[in-house]
Amino acid sequence: MEIPLVDLKPQYSDIREDIRKAIESVLENQQFILGPNVRRLEENIAAYTNVSHAIGVSSGTDALLASLMALEVGPGDGVITSPFTFFSTAGVIARLGATPIFIDIDPATYNMDPQKLREFLETGCDRGREGERPVERKSDILIKAIIPIHLYGQCADMDPIMDSAERAHLDIVEDAAQAIGALYHSRRIVAKGQGAGTTDQRSGGIEQAPIEVIRSGSMGRLGCFSFFPTKNLGGFGDAGMVVTNDDHMAEKIRILRVHGGQQRYHHRIIGGNFRLDELQAAILSVKFPHLEHWTEVRRRNAARYDRLFEEMSLTETVHLPLLTEGNRHIFHQYVIRVSHRDELREFLRAKGIGTEVYYPVPLHLQECFKYLGYRMGDFPESERAASETLAIPIYPGLSPEQQEYVVSMIKAFSERKTSTL
Repeated sequence: MEIPLVDLKPQYSDIREDIRKAIESVLENQQFILGPNVRRLEENIAAYTNVSHAIGVSSGTDALLASLMALEVGPGDGVITSPFTFFSTAGVIARLGATPIFIDIDPATYNMDPQKLREFLETGCDRGREGERPVERKSDILIKAIIPIHLYGQCADMDPIMDSAERAHLDIVEDAAQAIGALYHSRRIVAKGQGAGTTDQRSGGIEQAPIEVIRSGSMGRLGCFSFFPTKNLGGFGDAGMVVTNDDHMAEKIRILRVHGGQQRYHHRIIGGNFRLDELQAAILSVKFPHLEHWTEVRRRNAARYDRLFEEMSLTETVHLPLLTEGNRHIFHQYVIRVSHRDELREFLRAKGIGTEVYYPVPLHLQECFKYLGYRMGDFPESERAASETLAIPIYPGLSPEQQEYVVSMIKAFSERKTSTL
């Protein structure tokens, strides 16, 4: 049985005519840059994420880049992020002449470990007067922002991260490239109107703090999404979005995406060509109403995998994705953790099953970041995850029979390994 890691054809077949009509409309209109389709998509994403502003940009990478440019990150500044993620998160920091500063991950969620972040800010940095940002002790780099990543579709533990950022007077830029529609249950009121709803939790007759359900991207000063074709909401090429409740930041992003020109041919600041194409916006606008359904299909597929792994007695040897209580994981990827990962991947490839390793080399060990001075062993959880994690198919359109085949082949591999020991 042939099962690719991702198959977009079933999704497209369901909306083929609507997509073609949307493309034809753009062709007839002949307005290709920042037109009505971009504005409509921006309005939909702003409403969906419950923020005041959404600004369409050319990619998820450019969403991160423009966000850091809006915060005036540059040489001499440091930005904290995770070393276990896609390259662009740290790449945009370095492109601005700033320094990526890495914090290791929680081994269960693969997101930034809030305790390690707090320890770094308290013991690895010097603090000046009240209101001043911390300075990294070894390098005298001024820390300016934190980029937590909501990896694989689950929000990082944002409450303690936001607490640390507030104490250190640091801005947060959420990398929600893989997490559109993910929810975080927060006991922290971030800003009026940010939550998707509020519930009161009671335990033993004692009323606890309200829990606000917050969408990914809306918790930091800026949030960034990617609409790369394989994302849960994907275009037919590169596209991205910046969301924010900060009016000033929104206006700045809008200026930055058109080369820093608020008035045509008059440039107050230096920006870039970060515009979202009308064609991509039209396609994404057709797909957007289906996002929630597709997300729920992914979640059902994930639940079926969980059940199959348990039924086949594999949960002792295969570590399944952790579902943080109260949060909504949107399963951009279903990532398992196994020993003999590379052997398993080759075995599954021979059986026709597509897989991928996200990510085989942590960023602190990438050749281009040698100048940062990190070494093997500096971030052991990220390094272990890089050697043990494997993504298996999770896309909408995946059948129960295909999932059963995937898990049965993992069981066959496990039995074969056990018999040879």
